[in-house]
Amino acid sequence: MEIVETGIADLVIVKPTVYKDSRGYFFESYNKEVFLANGMEQNFVQDNESKSGKGVLRGLHFQKPPYTQGKLVRVIKGAVLDVAVDLRKSSATYGKWASVELTEDNKWMFLVPPGFAHGFVTLDDDTIFFYKCTNVYNKASEGAIRWDDPDLNIDWGVENPLLSEKDKTAPLFKGFESPFE
Repeated sequence: MEIVETGIADLVIVKPTVYKDSRGYFFESYNKEVFLANGMEQNFVQDNESKSGKGVLRGLHFQKPPYTQGKLVRVIKGAVLDVAVDLRKSSATYGKWASVELTEDNKWMFLVPPGFAHGFVTLDDDTIFFYKCTNVYNKASEGAIRWDDPDLNIDWGVENPLLSEKDKTAPLFKGFESPFE
């Protein structure tokens, strides 16, 4: 397993070792000991999966304390551009973002720690997105920031994504009061 830094503390790309042969492939998508040995102490308590058509954008979402969530995200089928925005007030990279293309072929994962907003846009039809969470979902603690915020200036690579009503009306980053230290 290779761990790749993104330039934002604690936000890393995980590239598993994939063993392929004539029968197919095998890889470890999570190994607690390997993660701990690389300084990634996570306690995953919930798994989620979504399926979306091409051009669907979900995000930028986060969970406020005490239900903050770290996520280990990956694509089972299809491809996404995955984005994380640092919302930790004490971070030198507050308001900065990083992105990675996750595909069924590369099998990469993105470790998004608590204190980040997270979102993705699907690049293929019938994309299946899977993620592990460090805390259970709590509706009263959900938050969002507009995907097309002009101050964040995220390059999603899509013109007119398909959005939920919640994501269309999410607040802008300007004036955002982060609940994360």
